[in-house]
This record gives sequence, C-alpha cells and structure tokens, in this order.
Amino acid sequence: MSNALASSPKRDHLMATAWRLFYRDGLRAVGIDTILAEAGVAKMTLYNHFASKEELIISILEKRDVEFRASLMGHVEAAGPDPEKRLLAVFDWLEGWFGSESFKGCVFIRAVSEYPDPSHPIHQTARRHKVAVKAALTDLCAAAGAKEPATLAEALGLLIDGAIVTAHATRSTAPARSAAVAASALLRLATA
Repeated sequence: MSNALASSPKRDHLMATAWRLFYRDGLRAVGIDTILAEAGVAKMTLYNHFASKEELIISILEKRDVEFRASLMGHVEAAGPDPEKRLLAVFDWLEGWFGSESFKGCVFIRAVSEYPDPSHPIHQTARRHKVAVKAALTDLCAAAGAKEPATLAEALGLLIDGAIVTAHATRSTAPARSAAVAASALLRLATA
C-alpha cells in the first residue's frame, strides 16, 4: 500500500491534476506526459513523488477511498440514531453524488474494468475499497437488525454498484431512488 496521505504542495497538485484527468478520461487513456503538461511540472517532479504511473494511480485510489468513505459515513452519522434511517441514508448520499456536476461514475469500478487481472495492484486497490464499503454496509445491516447482515450487505452492494453504473449511463439521479426502494424492501425481508 502506498502512502496516500503523504503530502507536499507539488505532490498534492500533481495528484489533483492526475485525478481530474483520470476521472474524466480513464486511467489507461491518460499518459504521464498529459498529466505533466496539464500540471505544469517536470517529469523529475513526478518521479520524486511516485515511482511510476501505477504508483500514482494507486495513491489516488487510496486517497479517494478515504474521502469517499468519510463522506458516505458522515452522511450516515448525520441521519441520526435510527438504524434503518442510517442504512437508507446511504442511498440519499448516492442521490446527492449522482446529482453533482462532478459525477462521472465510480473510479473503483473503472479501475477493476481497466485492470481486470485480479492480481494487478490497481485492481487489488480498487477491490480493497469495495471490501471496505461492504464491511461498513454489513455493520449498518447488523445495527438495523438483519438476521444475516453480510448477505444483506452483499445485496445492497450490488444495488449500489448497479445504481452507480446506471446513473452514469443515464445522467439521472433516479437510480439512487430506485435502489433505495429495493433496499428498503430487502431490509424488511432481512429483519422479518
């Protein structure tokens, strides 16, 4: 695992530029020269902070994982103490994300599709994100009284990923609302 939280102004600028380009155009499509030109830095600056483009991508994915989960869990916490409301707040958060001007799908879904070999470090980094989100969902499902919280979390993860892909394809927030309705029904079944 790289040190995604290490910081310096040049490193931060490089990562922000690379993130914007990767998220807009794809991880494989964006070359180092494009990032350097866009960031206005020399190649040596890149290699002072990252051994390779792969390390840069991994650092960005790790940083985005921390930011993504912090934002999501902050929204869950803001939903208050009711366990069902906390779980369903995940889908409210998705709706807000889908409606944001910056939404261009999920970089982690993109990473596993662009780097399909499960042993590739970029694929593994994206997978760790998905595992961490499922663990958080499992905790929320357990708190909401699901008899098999891991099973419900798996189903909700499928709803979430499907909603993300559909929202990206349709440029609509409606998939978040549809997923919330399905999640609510699954929660009722899981707690009955």
